[in-house]
Amino acid sequence: MTFPVSFMSANFVARQIGWRMADWGEGDRATNAYYAPIATFAERFDELLTTIEGFGVDRFDLWTSHLNPEWATDEHIEAAVAAIDRHGLTVASLAGWYGATPAQFEGACRLAVALGRPVLGGQTSLWRTDRDAVLDALERHDLRLGFENHPERTPQVVLELIGDAPPRVGATVDTGWFGTQGYDAARAIEELRDRVLHVHLKDVREVGTHETCRYGEGVVPIERCVRTLERIGYRGVVSVEHEPEDHDPSAEIRENIAMLREWLREPASRVA
Repeated sequence: MTFPVSFMSANFVARQIGWRMADWGEGDRATNAYYAPIATFAERFDELLTTIEGFGVDRFDLWTSHLNPEWATDEHIEAAVAAIDRHGLTVASLAGWYGATPAQFEGACRLAVALGRPVLGGQTSLWRTDRDAVLDALERHDLRLGFENHPERTPQVVLELIGDAPPRVGATVDTGWFGTQGYDAARAIEELRDRVLHVHLKDVREVGTHETCRYGEGVVPIERCVRTLERIGYRGVVSVEHEPEDHDPSAEIRENIAMLREWLREPASRVA
């Protein structure tokens, strides 16, 4: 079995500040500030897609800081869609934060529809305050929402968050965050099973921190995660994610993509 491989645009979180990032918020703010001006958006977004295309993928996860529902006008969205079509790319997921209010979530949904209805692979606090509003918007726009685990320490917590929601609501498994929380990410995939809508395949150096790294250099059993996805019959996209704060990860991401594709060419029985 093979899975479509996607590039996570949030891999470039530290790009606009010269790969010297104090914290995620700093990179997030700098990225929004760089892409928000409409006068330069088309050129800058096209350059981003040219760079992503250079990784040899035909799918990417669009981080909301590169096209944020909070500031994206119709002109931004039209330019983005035109560039995506021109580069022959597909948006696998809209990744990030979808707001805390019905209006904010609705904005994220409208953007996702314009992008071809990718998975919403991230978080919204609206789910905890007005679940019906979220379900209504997802139904009206024919979208899927996969909650990405960050503070959730176990898959059981993720399942409790999902509750008895319909199948269009599930999990976006971030293997790196399960590693940070000290939970076996392959086991988490097994336990989430039919609720897995999307996957961020990420390694981290050690439990308790979130320093991402090249596959095989950290604590996440990356290949076993891939084999588990094969075993449970996962049919979605696997996003290659690596977001260091202090250097350009491009070379390591290319190695990660090559490793993933090599595993997918090998028999699933090779790793238990």
